[in-house]
Amino acid sequence: MKKLGLLFETLLWESRFIVIAAVVVSLVSSLAMFYVASVDAVYMISHLNEYTPGLDAVARSQLRSETVTHVVETVDGYLLATFLLIFAFGLYELFISRIERAEESETGSGVLIIDSLDELKARLAKVVLMILVVKFFEHAIGIAYQSPLELVQLGGGIALIGLALYFTHASESIPNKKTN
Repeated sequence: MKKLGLLFETLLWESRFIVIAAVVVSLVSSLAMFYVASVDAVYMISHLNEYTPGLDAVARSQLRSETVTHVVETVDGYLLATFLLIFAFGLYELFISRIERAEESETGSGVLIIDSLDELKARLAKVVLMILVVKFFEHAIGIAYQSPLELVQLGGGIALIGLALYFTHASESIPNKKTN
């Protein structure tokens, strides 16, 4: 019976390698999002030659608005790619093995070394919060405000974002309680 238990535990422990599928898919998805965001950036930059001094005010305003929207979408794409990359690193470190190159790197220790599931969730939550802020900004610049109530709602949304960022920053300064 003890051999059967040991065999089962070994099988259970080795089954963690299934996480490699999620790591690879997350990494490929991250690379795809970096590519998409980069193509969007090049596309947006290539259209800047249309932004000339000869444009009338309406056309210039519309082109400027479209350009700002493209910039926001590009930033959003890069943030999503970063989210997927951090997710891939975190899963690998938590389930498979430590990444020695990240531990040796000065820059890797700040972002890419994940010691617990809570740490991975916290890092991903910060990226998700930034994605939501960018999406809010993208939505806010596309609205034509027609009443004072809409401006109050915009101000309320900005205040809520500020509050979320404040609480996120405040939670970083709370020391972790480790139980023994």
